[in-house]
Amino acid sequence: MTDHIPTRVLIVDPSAPDPQIIAEAAAVIRAGGLVAFPTETVYGLGANALDDRAVARIFHAKGRPATDPIIAHIADLQQLDALARDAPPVAYALAQRFWPGPLTLVVWRRPVVPANLSAGRATVAVRMPSHPVALALIAAAGVPIAAPSANRFSRPSPTTAAHVLDDLAGRIDLVLDGGSTPVGVESSVVDLTVDPPVLLRPGGVTVTALREVLPDLIFAPRYLTADGEAAPAPGMLLRHYAPDAPLIVVAGEREASLARMRSEAQLAIGAGKRVGVLAFDEDAPELADLPVQVVMLGPVTDPEKVARRLFAALREIERTGVDLILARDPGQEGLSLAVRDRLVRAAEGRVISAEP
Repeated sequence: MTDHIPTRVLIVDPSAPDPQIIAEAAAVIRAGGLVAFPTETVYGLGANALDDRAVARIFHAKGRPATDPIIAHIADLQQLDALARDAPPVAYALAQRFWPGPLTLVVWRRPVVPANLSAGRATVAVRMPSHPVALALIAAAGVPIAAPSANRFSRPSPTTAAHVLDDLAGRIDLVLDGGSTPVGVESSVVDLTVDPPVLLRPGGVTVTALREVLPDLIFAPRYLTADGEAAPAPGMLLRHYAPDAPLIVVAGEREASLARMRSEAQLAIGAGKRVGVLAFDEDAPELADLPVQVVMLGPVTDPEKVARRLFAALREIERTGVDLILARDPGQEGLSLAVRDRLVRAAEGRVISAEP
């Protein structure tokens, strides 16, 4: 495939998408093309999940390593049965509770699922998105849609069509512009092929909510390299969601963390570096006297707002041309756990203690 194909953009109502626009996009999917579309989490880069050549186009367009599997998106439970072999009863209990919504289930795959979708593993990751545009597109295409985030590999995920075009213009066929995505971080990923089940990636469904259905759920994040083993699910790589400048996450109590951020900023400024800070609203006054670029994340007490802002903020702060980015650990309660996971991977694991 060529890397310089004309990328069309069609504006679509996020709550009531025009059937003609959806039909046009669905025809691109069925023909083996690539369509970026909004989900409730982030924008996905869609292709026919049952067509190995179309799936291969996703990997090529993104520059994604073959060891990083892709989620198959479905619009009804019958499609889960078509993709999954011997899905356990708890899969249907989770689907009844959380689908459509930001939850991905890892189950054993049927032979109809292309091996490259699952990085050669015997499993497949499946979810049913809740965004009206995504559901309409899957239904109109008549096939499950493979869709990782619609960005170049390891970049911050896209939450607007503009982010998609920044990374993939000229590399994909079509973008459905449905405005900003409402959740802002990717789905939670639960592996149901092991006992007890394991939360591989925190996301839009909190651990507390998941444990109401899966009381024995284990949270076991993994930090893999792109040239290592095939990942059990997307979002497992250590370098992910990363801005151009190195990012450092400071962990600890608020006052100590802010003091450490100040000292790190002053050291970097003294060395002639330009410094940026991803700041919670409550923290900005504490940093106002420093000659740094500040991009606001929202209140730390409102993790839903922070999640919606996170990836856009990462892209915004890198556009300022800073040499170093600092951020405070948001903690691990509720949706903050998903925000923290994205920050740690954006920082390639550079997490330092508030205590020097």
